[in-house]
Amino acid sequence: MKRFKIQMATMLTAGTLLFASSCEDFLEVPVVGQLSEAQLSSLAGIDAALIAAYSQVNGRFQRMASPSNWVWGSIRGGDANKGTDPGDFVTINPIQRYEAFSTINILEENWNGNYEGIARSNNVLRLLDSRGNDVTDAQARGFEAQARFLRAHYYFQLYRNFNKVPIIPHTVDYGMEEFDNLSNDQEMLPFIEAEFRFAAENLPATQPQVGRVNSWAAKAYLGKTLLYAKKFAEAKQVFDDVIANGVTSNNLRYDLVPYYDDMFRGANDNHQESIWAYQSAAGTGTVNNANPEFDLNFPYNTGPSGPGNCCGFFQPSFTFVNSFRTNNGLPLLDNSFNQPANRVVSDMGLTSAEPFTPDAGPLDPRLDHTVGRRGIPYLDWQDHPGEAWVRNQPNGGPYAPKKYVYQRAEQGTFQDNSSWTPGYTGINFLIIRFADVLLMAAEAEVELGNLEAARALVNRVRERAKNSELLRDNGQPAANYVVELYNAPWTDANTARTAVRFERNLELGMEGHRFYDLVRWGIAKEAIDFYLALDASILQGALGGAVFTAGRDEWLPIPQNQIDLMGSDKLRQNPGF
Repeated sequence: MKRFKIQMATMLTAGTLLFASSCEDFLEVPVVGQLSEAQLSSLAGIDAALIAAYSQVNGRFQRMASPSNWVWGSIRGGDANKGTDPGDFVTINPIQRYEAFSTINILEENWNGNYEGIARSNNVLRLLDSRGNDVTDAQARGFEAQARFLRAHYYFQLYRNFNKVPIIPHTVDYGMEEFDNLSNDQEMLPFIEAEFRFAAENLPATQPQVGRVNSWAAKAYLGKTLLYAKKFAEAKQVFDDVIANGVTSNNLRYDLVPYYDDMFRGANDNHQESIWAYQSAAGTGTVNNANPEFDLNFPYNTGPSGPGNCCGFFQPSFTFVNSFRTNNGLPLLDNSFNQPANRVVSDMGLTSAEPFTPDAGPLDPRLDHTVGRRGIPYLDWQDHPGEAWVRNQPNGGPYAPKKYVYQRAEQGTFQDNSSWTPGYTGINFLIIRFADVLLMAAEAEVELGNLEAARALVNRVRERAKNSELLRDNGQPAANYVVELYNAPWTDANTARTAVRFERNLELGMEGHRFYDLVRWGIAKEAIDFYLALDASILQGALGGAVFTAGRDEWLPIPQNQIDLMGSDKLRQNPGF
């Protein structure tokens, strides 16, 4: 009996321990809806994290963080005025007037949107530190190179707007001591250069998905960074390689698209000029997959007779339009295009019911691929009717943007109708394109004294412009287009430099480059004063009294909220704010 009781006690004790152990195991259930570290560090998990880093490139509905830089690069650079009504999106008003202050919410939108991209890129790198066994060394290197490319892009965006910003290593997170010691006291370009160099050395030439960056995109961006750093010899070496040997991620040899407007058509996405583009798709059931870059920047009140029907932002400036005037087929490099005799005739002050004849003088056809103006075909919709498609002509002028606007033929295919506005498109936005590389290479050649090499590169771009006349349905040119090459040798460096810089504005106008170019050339004050002299005299309400202050307005103020969070001893405000 005693032995039996001992056996029973032993069994009960064992059962109790087993029950306790089983209960403990039962309670250790993974959290529902949360991925485990093992899942996140797997091949599929890391790739998904990388796709999330790519997806942030367009700002993810933080419009002011998008790489189009239509406010930060084009409006500040004088390509365009804000347009629309003065009371619509009022936080852009001080930006276009060079009166920025540190509590404007769109500054923080740009800051937060790009730092979100950095956080997502850093997350990929953290996951790679503990990667699973199903991730090979080669795959890890490819993931790292893409993540570091994207991280460099986001920092480059921040650098061009705010100058020095905190560089956050992927090993540092909020709340760590190292995070608390971050500051904005270091130069940005050396770090960005190193990131793009790593990407260029470790990415493949082609990719299984065209939207993923390749080694040639990294080299092009590296060359751009070197140009900003004024390392002209190194930049030339990189650009020479890209121009001679570069291919797209889908293995198309880099080249200019034969007809200028074809760059901005959805059916032509990922063409031979597309070095790196934000991938967009329409009709997927959500505009999250579309291109939100320009949803506000369509002609106003078009009804079914035009695209977008909202909202009249981003109107090309008078100075920008006038710059397309030619003389004997060449641009007016002496800036005489703003003189009364050379200005492009516009319908400013006229209603659509009043008669108007478009300008008959010689023009570069890129004007009419970039700008909608009265009496000239607006894509395949109709001739632009003038004031009827302009929300507030005295506030923004008579012109409308044209690049990245969808055609009538693109409705329902490369245009999305699932949101409040039909202005979401499936047209990729080109962040770097081949013509940009050619002109950056030309710039490096000028600074190195190779003027004839620079002339050849510029002429390559102008040859495409010459072959891109905008035609009416009857096959006749829509205006008097006269474009010629620079046939005389370039012997003076200042003249060559002016020609290259002028060509960048004609070729890349309203693509977000202008202000950043002016700042890195050291001529922002001079160029913006020239723009304001004409445009402010016409658009008194929007620009009257606007002044660009050298030594301050080359950069934006760092958002005050960010300074409050980090402390003014660590995050120092830019001069003058």
